Amino acid sequence: MPEVGNIDDVAVQLPGMRVAYEGESLDESELADSWTEQLQRWLNQAIAAGVAEPNAMVLATADAEGRPSSRTVLCKGLDERGVVFYTNYTSAKSHDLSVTRYASATFPWYPLHRQVTVRGEVEKVDVSETAEYWASRPRGSQLGAWASPQSQVVRSRRELDNALAAIERRFADVDKVPFPPHWGGWRIKPDTVEFWQGQQNRLHDRLRYVRTHDGWRVDRVAP
Repeated sequence: MPEVGNIDDVAVQLPGMRVAYEGESLDESELADSWTEQLQRWLNQAIAAGVAEPNAMVLATADAEGRPSSRTVLCKGLDERGVVFYTNYTSAKSHDLSVTRYASATFPWYPLHRQVTVRGEVEKVDVSETAEYWASRPRGSQLGAWASPQSQVVRSRRELDNALAAIERRFADVDKVPFPPHWGGWRIKPDTVEFWQGQQNRLHDRLRYVRTHDGWRVDRVAP
């Protein structure tokens, strides 16, 4: 096991932990005509830079009492309609989304000193679109989606392993595993999309696409 420092020492160091951001500036004149194009541009740059899991985004939801939750999911769709991720429709996040119909998701590209936050109403993805994505998943991921009672309490890891073994037997002679009826995609349909670029002295660039009745406008927001 690697040596671990005293937890009190780490706590003392926290106030002094900081990184000097010296990235490229972000100017209105440099933005793409649409948030979709700009997000795709930055996503491509994150991929080229070797950022791990460049399509990972931190999804924030809230329950009926307004209590927030966040977790990392993978963006699996991007177009003018919004950003898409897939999950179990009986999961905690899906329960939240079914109640509030609203979500926020942030792409955290730390090595590039960048982040993008998409916020808006949500809708379930069409079954045909879900089926198309499901067919692209590895068989192991497909079986795992059937086996996991996502967000429910389980007694042990063995319970999950046994559930997977049972699913493997169930579909042993099936070439194409169907997607579960309780599984599918959610689309966040943004009303705002903010592009954040770290700058010196914490005077970061924040440019926000805002949906209006006439289309989209871009606002600069103070850091």
